[in-house]
Amino acid sequence: MPRHTRSARTAVDDAAEKNRPLVEDIRLLGRILGDVIREQEGKEAYELVERVRQLSVAYRLKKDASAGRVLDRLLKNLSGDHMVSVIRAFSYFSHLANIAEDRHHVRRREHHEAQGHLQEGSLAMSFERLAAADIRADEIAQTLSRAYIAPVLTAHPTEVQRKSILDAERAVAELVHQRDGLQTVRELHQNEALLRARVTQLWQTRMLRTTKLTVADEIENALSYYQSTFLRQIPRLYQEVEQALPGHPVASFFRMGQWIGGDRDGNPNVGAPTLRQALARQAEVALRFYLVELHTLGAELSISNTLAPVTPEMQALADASPDHSPHRDDEPYRKALIGMYARTAATLHALTGTEALRHAVPPQNPYASSDELLRDLQTLADSLRHHHAQALIAPRLAPLMRAVQVFGFHLATVDLRQSSDQHELVIAELLRAARVEADYVALDEAGRRALLLRLLDDARPLRVMGHAYSELATGELAVFEAAREALDRFGREALRHYIISHTEDVSDLLEVLLLLKECGLMHGTLNEQAVSRLIVVPLFETIGDLRNAEPIMRAFYELPGVLPMIIRSGAEQDIMLGYSDSNKDGGFFTSNWELYRAELALVGLFEPLKAQHGLTLRLFHGRGGTVGRGGGPSYQAILAQPPGTVNGQIRLTEQGEVISSKYANPEIGLRNLETLVAATLEATLLSPAKNPPKAFLDAAAALSEGSYGAYRRLVYETPGFTDYFFAATPIREIAELNIGSRPASRKASRRIEDLRAIPWGFSWGQCRVALPGWAGFGSAVEEWLGNEPGRRKNRLALLQKMYRQWPFFRTLMSNLDMVLAKTDLRIAARYVDLVEDKKLGKRIFAAIQAEWQRTGDVLSMITGEAQRLASNTALARSIEHRFPYLDPLNHLQAELMRRYRARRDGDPQVQRVQTGIHISINGIAAGLRNTG
Repeated sequence: MPRHTRSARTAVDDAAEKNRPLVEDIRLLGRILGDVIREQEGKEAYELVERVRQLSVAYRLKKDASAGRVLDRLLKNLSGDHMVSVIRAFSYFSHLANIAEDRHHVRRREHHEAQGHLQEGSLAMSFERLAAADIRADEIAQTLSRAYIAPVLTAHPTEVQRKSILDAERAVAELVHQRDGLQTVRELHQNEALLRARVTQLWQTRMLRTTKLTVADEIENALSYYQSTFLRQIPRLYQEVEQALPGHPVASFFRMGQWIGGDRDGNPNVGAPTLRQALARQAEVALRFYLVELHTLGAELSISNTLAPVTPEMQALADASPDHSPHRDDEPYRKALIGMYARTAATLHALTGTEALRHAVPPQNPYASSDELLRDLQTLADSLRHHHAQALIAPRLAPLMRAVQVFGFHLATVDLRQSSDQHELVIAELLRAARVEADYVALDEAGRRALLLRLLDDARPLRVMGHAYSELATGELAVFEAAREALDRFGREALRHYIISHTEDVSDLLEVLLLLKECGLMHGTLNEQAVSRLIVVPLFETIGDLRNAEPIMRAFYELPGVLPMIIRSGAEQDIMLGYSDSNKDGGFFTSNWELYRAELALVGLFEPLKAQHGLTLRLFHGRGGTVGRGGGPSYQAILAQPPGTVNGQIRLTEQGEVISSKYANPEIGLRNLETLVAATLEATLLSPAKNPPKAFLDAAAALSEGSYGAYRRLVYETPGFTDYFFAATPIREIAELNIGSRPASRKASRRIEDLRAIPWGFSWGQCRVALPGWAGFGSAVEEWLGNEPGRRKNRLALLQKMYRQWPFFRTLMSNLDMVLAKTDLRIAARYVDLVEDKKLGKRIFAAIQAEWQRTGDVLSMITGEAQRLASNTALARSIEHRFPYLDPLNHLQAELMRRYRARRDGDPQVQRVQTGIHISINGIAAGLRNTG
């Protein structure tokens, strides 16, 4: 046998052996699910599921066209009830396959760590790279002392999972994890019986919500990730950093952010009541976690002072305790912890109105701040070190101390967000009622700036006592006032940022400053020691907004009194950059290029401000789940940021299904959090000092211009494209789903301009086109390369060099590779039949197909890889194992959409058909994993 044949076969065998536990887990969970279906639905239903699966696998893997035709006939003859059963089966299989995949990911990582192989994106690898670059531990610790890293959970309507389903799946994940440590046949049988119970629970649990998701539901869904992952894993993350920097104190540089309850942009259901509810529930989750840990610590720290004398401070803490049991006279730690528990319980009641589960002693004075609780915990730690019991600190006390540092009594920083046009209307109403300006909206920008600056320098309020303000003005002002109360109640970290959507000019920023002043969140006047309690954050979203970002911020800082006020208020400026709307506006490549340019321009503006005034710029990346919305691996995305834009400061949104896939599993959650820290350290301390060569920048600019034109021609200028989109994707059905508290569109229209970027991308993902993640790039490259052989050769060589040497471009190509691999136009073709105008459907799908082919071809030329995901074996493995079982959901979804749209009044099957569509949306979202 030839040597290269043997080596290829060996590589295949090695891969099969590595994946053997994954295949075994998938088979186990699939077998259990099949058994449950047979038991619950009958043999006929089980055999139907198997028949659909076999035909779908043949259609995908064997490219068997006849299997596709048989599948079509089979599906068209199914009753609505049979369809729903099959859809439920494949949806749950997608969920269970994800669990198996997550477990295998952790398993492989543990294997690599045991072998001493460092993983890219891990803290261990980053610290090794930093050491190789002669960056000392004290320099790293100093960087972290100035750093601010924060993932921000948002409530955008692409998280389709119910909390009941998520909880059951966490139980399945834990049981799958336990199997790796089981030895005996009896243990494995017991484990399988428990798995069967949980899968039965899933099958008999309603997958869909029967009512519209409320903001309160979104709050609870988000909080479940704190309880399962963040409260314990973030202290573990800090512990890993501390172990890498022995002897150096590690500041609390990592925080969690939250939009849920405070994001009003386009959501009429969010206001002052939801803000109060979000903050109270967050405080309750944090404090109840502390109570459990304090109670457990009390059981663990059973130390007698007759055997280990404590420090005077520790004894004083014990003496102050209300616990007077003679059984604990010589147990100062237990006495102290009972007192600390009582004070924390009193804090819980004071901040949330709820009660602790245990009340062993009379109520005590609440802690005034989390710093007081932290000081008491520090007293315990100091005393344990004093009598050589430091081994007792690491297991529980140290993680609890770090949790209190990070989460305080607020858990996560809630951002406030509203659209600039709403602020404008409120300001106009206030000025009209106060007889300051009758028609503020009619003023030009210069007039607005002059008026707003004058009012910001006037100590008098604008509101007129007894005036009947509109519902809009009353509601908006109530949010500002609730924010002031919350800061007083929960502390400075509870609220830090006020985000202005659709920031289009300087007056948008000044309007919010004036509203802050009106509601007591800005003290003093602009030219006389004014201090703002919130950071006013512009959000630049569209292509035009991104191009104007630097001029707007420059003009803002040049206004009299503005820069000194920001310096006095903490010398921090967050600026948010929107990936979703810029992509919907200008396409994948242009969006990323304009983001890159905007960041460079902003850094150029802020560098002298940092040097002269200590003003820190922090970019907030509004990333989504899909590549078309700024998604893709966070590690590579951070490293691909322009030089000088990170500097230890980064916030980024975590949205939709990505939250579940990243953070539902605690181990996976820890590793995803770790990559954010690793990437931030590398981007800050190992970042190249210079921008890429001018030839790279010029080429990117030209490609952006070409991509923008091609994307706009396809999406906005192709006659009938909007009709095609609404017919050939499940956008209409998604709008009916109870998967978010906000509407799918900003206005009651079918214009793509008015559609929210999230359902836009979500819909394309569902029908497996994923158009926002690739459209326009293929045409742009082909046009730029041209047909002249010499020029084409040189320009292609330049693109290949950019791919090898420029992290920004390489990351874009990697993301493009991923989204093209997840695209399946053979599946998408099934949705084209839903377009009533058959000529229109064929014409537009042909245009989409041609652009997709061009994009795949040019990507292969640039990377040199003809096969998709050649350099991403983990994702290739994932697709290989999951997609044959995902395809049936698309086949079924397309057929049910056809039936649903052809329904007649009074059709008794309509509700069943609609349920089937909605379950298929859930299953496809779970299978694709980054659809949000």
